[in-house]
Amino acid sequence: MSVTPIAERVTAKAEGDVVVFLIGMRVNRWRSVRQWLPVLAAMPRMMRELAREEGSGLRGYRPLGGGPRNFGVVQYWDSREKLLAYASAPDKEHRPAWAAFNRRARGGRGAVGIWHETYVVPAGSYESVYVGMPESGLGAAYGVEPVARRGERAADRLARRAV
Repeated sequence: MSVTPIAERVTAKAEGDVVVFLIGMRVNRWRSVRQWLPVLAAMPRMMRELAREEGSGLRGYRPLGGGPRNFGVVQYWDSREKLLAYASAPDKEHRPAWAAFNRRARGGRGAVGIWHETYVVPAGSYESVYVGMPESGLGAAYGVEPVARRGERAADRLARRAV
């Protein structure tokens, strides 16, 4: 991904449904490092695994802000099926991390919280525009193209359905 801003107006080249997965954690008790540090450390391992595995279904991701206690990631996936397959695969990083979190959570008295949200966004229900920005978000996940190819106005881009 380039960090060079693109001067022209561009939009994401996404076609069809888009799967957006938000996942994060909140440190509830800073002194309970043994509870929250493994949770924090698990996400980079999963992101590296997904990024290096061709066909994993992860198209792109970026960190999510949220203050000093909150850590999160926005992820863009090919399909909900690939997201769910990764989450349940016994030979991938997620399953052992999830099991370890559950074991620690039983005795951790809420020292760390986790959350996730999954959105399957149908074609014609999303749009994007980037001006003077490097590729980011949906545009980084799918690539970008000139706005004129999809419509000059947000309403035009939202009305466009995959052909």
